[in-house]
Amino acid sequence: MAITATELKNNLGKYLILAATEDIFITKNGKTIAKLTSPYQNKLDTVDALFGSIPDTITFEEARKEQLSKV
Repeated sequence: MAITATELKNNLGKYLILAATEDIFITKNGKTIAKLTSPYQNKLDTVDALFGSIPDTITFEEARKEQLSKV
């Protein structure tokens, strides 16, 4: 979602609530100047991306060694 800086000033509470579920890009003179986002969203995205990527038949240490061998 993109909003103007004036819109953010006038409705800050509304956008603080919305930022918990989606990123909000703040624009000024038509250019994006900031992004309002939840501090927890990046962690949730990482967990979602990793879920199911390591089979149940492999140990954490085996998965770690496999990943390190790719570097």
